[in-house]
Parts: sequence; structure tokens; C-alpha cells
Amino acid sequence: MAPPLPSPSMAPPGLIHFAPGLPDTCVLPRPPASAAAAAAAAAAAASMSGPTADTPSAIQICRIMRPDDANVAGNVHGGTILKMIEEAGAIISTRHCNSQDGERCVAALARVERTDFLSPMCIGEVAHVSAEITYTSKHSVEVQVHVMSENILTGNKKLTNKATLWYVPLSLKNVDKVLEVPPVVYSRQEQEEEGRKRYEAQKLERMETKGRNGDIVQPVLNPGVTMKLMDEVAGIVAARHCKTNIVTASVDAINFHDKIRKGCVITISGRMTFTSNKSMEIEVLVDADPVVDNSQKRYRAASAFFTYVSLSQEGKSLPVPQLLPETEDEKKRFEEGKGRYLQMKAKRQGQVEPQP
Repeated sequence: MAPPLPSPSMAPPGLIHFAPGLPDTCVLPRPPASAAAAAAAAAAAASMSGPTADTPSAIQICRIMRPDDANVAGNVHGGTILKMIEEAGAIISTRHCNSQDGERCVAALARVERTDFLSPMCIGEVAHVSAEITYTSKHSVEVQVHVMSENILTGNKKLTNKATLWYVPLSLKNVDKVLEVPPVVYSRQEQEEEGRKRYEAQKLERMETKGRNGDIVQPVLNPGVTMKLMDEVAGIVAARHCKTNIVTASVDAINFHDKIRKGCVITISGRMTFTSNKSMEIEVLVDADPVVDNSQKRYRAASAFFTYVSLSQEGKSLPVPQLLPETEDEKKRFEEGKGRYLQMKAKRQGQVEPQP
């Protein structure tokens, strides 16, 4: 892992223009990238093979990483990246859902699939967030997002994040009304078939989540701030456990069980559920308390599992102290976390091993 870059204030002026709010696109004058960096960027772009290239179904936003985006070691908070990912998804899906004549709407996030943090991003690097619509059903939009980090001093880029998000269009006149999604045009029939398989798989997982929590999974507007706070809570739990520099390794599916309404006070809590030799799983729960309306009770708004790893000062992964469950509930959560860990480990190994 490359050492942290200098503070953005030390970077040569004129390399990037930044204004409040993320621009849709930006062009960065930079030194020619190395062959390896160019190949990595090309591979990441090729992997996002959506309906068509260079159409309104794709978008890129970018922003330089500042000191307030990172921890004391200079690694950008996972929540900062999650917020940028959601903003890109919201922009492209809202644009698409309003691309035809009809009732105007805003795209609300319904689900975030597992998000992998492949490499830490550091202060002074530029995050390039590329989002693309890869499938649409009658009432939902699948958006796949890749994040590249760019060293603006050398021009080198590397893939840092991959995520899949699902949005649904809600009417601006009545946010409880879900509208139909304009279909996308696929360049290959296989893309539509693969997208339909992903849609059915996430639909099944959402039904399983509904069964576990006893409630429904609903789309929500502007969830980026909540996702960022969830990551911060998980990071505090992990840091207290390890007493070292910690970074987000992955986020399991984030499910939004109910809207956070105006006048609610939210409580975000985190608890460690499982540890392997070099990773920690933290469950994060978001509860909303409608303090203004006495007729409503406190309710669960969102939940997710975050995985963190511990790093040395040189950026090498360290063993983590083992969690010792005591109560029956803690032991049950530990075994469930172990099952998720082994399942994901087997999946990664299956992706690495060559197919016969």
C-alpha cells in the first residue's frame, strides 16, 4: 500500500476544481499515467458493461479527499466513500426515471448490496466514482458503482471500491407512491438475463431480511448521511476493540426497514458479533424515536454488518483480539457471523480459482 499523500493544501494549484456538491464530471490535467495504471483503469471500465456505452445510463463524479474525510492515519473513512457512492447512484437513477414524459419522481435507495473496500484511499487522492445503470425492472433500478483513487502527483489510479445499489422511483406528489421505471436498452440479450437473475436474488435476500426483522424493507430518500454515520459507529467499535488503526474492509447488504421521518431522533448503535484472525464483524442498528408524535413508538430504520481490519503503521494487516461471547445471544450472533464469514471466504476463493 502506497504511503499517504501530502495534504491537499500542499498539492500544486489548478489541478482540480471543487465546489460544494459533487459535479457530474470533471476533467483533471495530470501527468501521463503508467501502463499499469492505464490497464487497471481500462479493466475497471470494461467490467462495468451496462446497457450501452457513453449514454445517460452512465455517470462519473469526482472529489479530492481532504483531511476531514480521513482518520488520524490518513485513510479515508469508509462512510465518506459510501456517501459518494449513494450520491452517484441517486443522480443517475433519478435522471433515468425522469427521462420520459410523465409524473416526476425522485429515486429512493431501497438496498445496498455487499460493498467491498479493495484498497484504502488516502488524503490528497482524488476519488473517481463511476455509476452505471445495469438493469431495470418494472419498479426498480440496479446501479453498479466503481470507485477509483487517483494520485494527482503521478496520475496513477487503482480500483478501491465496488458496489451495487437498488433504487425505486417515488412520486414527488406522493412519496408513498412508487412509479414505473422506463426500460433501458441492452446491447446484448445476455445482459438483461444476467440482470434479471441478480434482481431475483436480491429480492429473495430482502424477503429473508423481512423474516428476520419482522418488518418490511422500504426505500428511503437521502440515506447517504445515515450510511456515513453507521460506518463511523462501526469504526469506533472496531477501534476500541483493537486499539490500532482500522479501516473498512466491506459492508454487507444495508437494508432500510422504514423511513426516518421529520422530527425523529435517531440512535445508531454498534456491537461486535464475530472476529476471525484478521477481521471483525460489527452489526450496526439504526433506531428512530418520533419524539414529537407521541402516538408512534420507536422503530428500527436500518441495519447492516460492517467488516473491519486492523492495520500496522506500515499498512500491513494485523491479527485482531478475539471476541469471547458469553451469553447465549452473543454465542448465537457469533456463530451466525462465522457462517457469513465462511460463506464469503468460499465465494472469494471460488472467484480466484481457475474454472475447469
